[in-house]
This record gives sequence, structure tokens and C-alpha cells, in this order.
Amino acid sequence: MSLHKMLRQCRGKPLRQDKDQNRMGNASEYLTSLFGLEGKTAVVIGGTGVLGGGIAETLARAGAHVLVVGRSEERGGKCVQRIQDSGGSAEFVAADSTDANDLNGIVDHLKNAGRTADVLVNGAGINSATPYLKIEEEEWARILDVNLRSVFLACQIFGKFMIEQETHGSIINIASLSGITALSRVFTYSATKAAVLNLTQNLAREWARHGIRVNALSPGFFPAEQNRKVLTPDRIQSIMRHTPMDRFGEPEELSGAVLLMAGPKSSSFLTGTNIVVDGGFSAMTI
Repeated sequence: MSLHKMLRQCRGKPLRQDKDQNRMGNASEYLTSLFGLEGKTAVVIGGTGVLGGGIAETLARAGAHVLVVGRSEERGGKCVQRIQDSGGSAEFVAADSTDANDLNGIVDHLKNAGRTADVLVNGAGINSATPYLKIEEEEWARILDVNLRSVFLACQIFGKFMIEQETHGSIINIASLSGITALSRVFTYSATKAAVLNLTQNLAREWARHGIRVNALSPGFFPAEQNRKVLTPDRIQSIMRHTPMDRFGEPEELSGAVLLMAGPKSSSFLTGTNIVVDGGFSAMTI
């Protein structure tokens, strides 16, 4: 078989080309064509948190209608209000990310509204600074429940919905730098995030044939509710010494990576990967 023929067979179905793809539009039109989410629906689980809320706002600014999912109606309402005040579209949905009934209820809500789930962000998470020998089974189970079981359930429930609707959607699992490299004081958290990374790769393999992209985003050190207890003065000094940029990240600095993974065109060939946003922490050795 000729190389040319083999390449044609391996390419699969080509992406649909726009009629005016060869015409050079302005920069804004080009970026919108790549990263725009107009007419799309994004579900952000853990959207009431600092990072989750920032991600919800990013997706809304790109044109998506965003479901901010979480337990706190107060924080969720504030996030929705910020989005609406800036001209975006969003609604708050109260749900427990570890409860399959609640997650199925969100799917029913989308069906009743005539919407699909084009983007799913799994961002619910909790942490603990308990020394390893003092971790009790109850704490271990609670962190696994929120950080890992919620991702398992959401991927299963919304993945099935995406497949049924032929959405060709994007799933973004929020992992962590601690899932890649061993960090002290966050033993259970690190174990859950390592598992999230592995689950992400396996689902990417499983669902590529359905056109569903599954990727992970691993933030470095971003001050948030879940790590506030861990960030003692001495630990902050250690982090800064190991971070070339010599500072913490800001929630909006995750926006570029989120839009890259969420966009149906920008990430059409991106799946099973993990994007690390850590100010150079993982590049530092000695």
C-alpha cells in the first residue's frame, strides 16, 4: 500500500471546513472561531469555589451558558451575578457532586431546557493538612469521595449524556500539581489527584471514537479555600523558593488553558493530556 493511501485511511473524517476559511478575517474573528463558545452549554461542578468560579466566568465570557454547580447558594448566586453583570448567561444549580441523583437531576434539567452538555468541568475538591500517621479512615474516605468519586460519577453521567446527544463535547478534570509529584502534607489529596489524571487518560482513550475530548488541568499553587489551612508561613516560603515566577497564581491565569481545552475547534485534536499551570514549579530542580 502506498504511503499516500495509508495517510488517507488514517486521517478519518476531515473536519468540516468553513466556506471562507481561506479568507483572512480580523484577529477578533479568528480568535472567536477558535475559542468561542456561543450557543454552547457548560456545566462547572465546583463552580462556587475560587478557581471553579473563575473558570465559570471564563466560559461565560467566551459565550457559553454556564451552570454553576455547588452546595452554597450564596457563593453560587454571587458567581452567577458577576457573570450576568458582565453580560454573560448563567444559572446556579444546587447539587452535591458526590450524589448521583443530584447529577442526574442536572442532566434532566438540561434535557427539559433543550440544552446539551458541551463542556463539563469537574472542579469540586477538598484538602487536609493532617500528618500521614494521623489520617483517620473517615477523613481519607471524605476526601476521596469529593475529589475522586465526584469525578467518576460526573464523567459517567454526563459522558453518557454527551454520547446519547452526539455532543462531541469536552470534559475538563481539575487535577493538581500534587498528582504529578509528591508534595508533603497533602497525602490524601495527592492520591486523589493522581487517580484523576489516570482516569482522564483512560476516558480519553475510551471516548475518542465518540468525539468526546477528555483532558486535565493541573494548577500549581493558587490560594483557594481548600488549601488555606496548608499554606502556613514556612510553607509559603518553601513554595516561593521553588517557583521561578516567585508568586502564587491568580484564578484568571487558568483562562487560557480552559478555553484551549473547551473550544471545539481549538481542542479538536487534543485529548488525554494534562496542562500544568504552575509558574514553573514543576520545572525547578536545584
